[in-house]
Amino acid sequence: MARLILASTSRYRRELLSRLGLSFETRSPEADESAAPGELPSALAERLAAAKADSVCAPDLVVIGADQVASLDGLRLRKPGTHEAALRQLLSCQGKTVIFDTAVAVIDGRNHHRWTHRDRTEVHFATLGEPELSRYLRIDQPYDCAGSFKAEGLGVALFERIVSNDPTALVGLPLIWLSRTLTAAGFDPLAAK
Repeated sequence: MARLILASTSRYRRELLSRLGLSFETRSPEADESAAPGELPSALAERLAAAKADSVCAPDLVVIGADQVASLDGLRLRKPGTHEAALRQLLSCQGKTVIFDTAVAVIDGRNHHRWTHRDRTEVHFATLGEPELSRYLRIDQPYDCAGSFKAEGLGVALFERIVSNDPTALVGLPLIWLSRTLTAAGFDPLAAK
């Protein structure tokens, strides 16, 4: 039996994958996360998900690589790191739509089979003032999150609506697709334990 590996150091992805009840390990992937000149956010997410999975793939492993790129008006939004940077980012999003491209690559090292998927999530922001946004940031402290919010937390108070095929994609790992794909690779979350 192959071992299941999540090629990620993200605690959010680890927590999401844990929901499926499967035994897995995490490994730190090696991937240059720089965008190529003119590379679209969706293409960047897909390339990085594959590169992360490839970087830890081995014959006895089934590896999950994932990446997410947030963009506003076609420009990439990064993890802010500080309160000030997060506030600037949130102010720029007011009344606008931020796109989250979440890509996943699953590689079965036993037979070199690959599955890939990308989910597009649209986050439509409400229009709030700086005091409300600053208060939110102090509560949730989403400084390690692209877009400067946690949708699984109080961040939902910042939005008018979210449009997605899979709500877990916004957090970083589309579990609806991944559950079906892992079943095809021999890791069925619904199998008797």
